[in-house]
Amino acid sequence: MAELRLEELSASTIVAVNALSLKPGQEQFVAPVSYAVAAAVVDPTTSWQRVILDGDEVVGFIQGNFDPNAPQDEFRSILWRINVDADDQGRGIGTFAVEALRSEATARGFNHLDVIYEPGESGPEAFFLRVGFAPVGETSYGETIAELTL
Repeated sequence: MAELRLEELSASTIVAVNALSLKPGQEQFVAPVSYAVAAAVVDPTTSWQRVILDGDEVVGFIQGNFDPNAPQDEFRSILWRINVDADDQGRGIGTFAVEALRSEATARGFNHLDVIYEPGESGPEAFFLRVGFAPVGETSYGETIAELTL
């Protein structure tokens, strides 16, 4: 594995991000209902989108949102989306990306980072727990809200 690095999402990397593959069964966990509902009110200027590269190869994507004025607390400092290519999962890429988002949240003055996910077999819960998130509640759609204290 070459050295992992982050780069802002750009026109030159978006095609590779859109081509990232998932392991069988992961498709249903890509975007919780709450995210689709909140997307209508998220300010694009508060979004933090980064491509994860291993050398010159795009191996993942992470998106956070930092909006101290978001109407719901869980959307003020949130891991909005993380996707690591199926062939690259289990190599520490997701942990690397979450640590980068955690550093960004700290630099912006937040004391926690939230994530919302749908529980279920093949879902992301084990990963989120492994990197330090702890369940703190549930959305009105039955999704788990978890928090990472910074």
